[in-house]
Amino acid sequence: MIQLMTEYKKVAKLSLVDAAYVAGLIDGEGTITLTRRQKNKERCVAITIANTELDLLEFPLAIIKAGIITSKKTFKPNHSASYVYQISGRQALDLLEQITPFLKSYKKNRAQFLLKDYIRLTPRNGRYTADQLQERKAFVEEFFTITANGNSPHVRAVS
Repeated sequence: MIQLMTEYKKVAKLSLVDAAYVAGLIDGEGTITLTRRQKNKERCVAITIANTELDLLEFPLAIIKAGIITSKKTFKPNHSASYVYQISGRQALDLLEQITPFLKSYKKNRAQFLLKDYIRLTPRNGRYTADQLQERKAFVEEFFTITANGNSPHVRAVS
């Protein structure tokens, strides 16, 4: 019996201008993180951009050709409606490969960190050995040390 490997869905190939624009949106209004989709599952890569202007988020959705836009709940009547563009998993990694050269904040360090080891530490079937789980846990902990406050070992000093 021949076993076929499923190819992961890719994002669209962005022009350099579009890649730089999306990177700017993420630097200014977005996050690059590891999040849980389900309570007892391992964290996966997620990129989000939040904004009150739906048109602003429809642009990356249209050019990337992947991801979703959802509306955020407003808790007070005086709050504006707001929306979130999100892309996750292997598609998020595919997007990071295109936009990382254009990121300017600590998010560039997060992107580089994810691109370096995430796939190696994430078995396709989701089954981890004890050693893999331990290495993955250390990876996640180290990822969250990469912050804007400059205390991270991954953040370069600007001279």
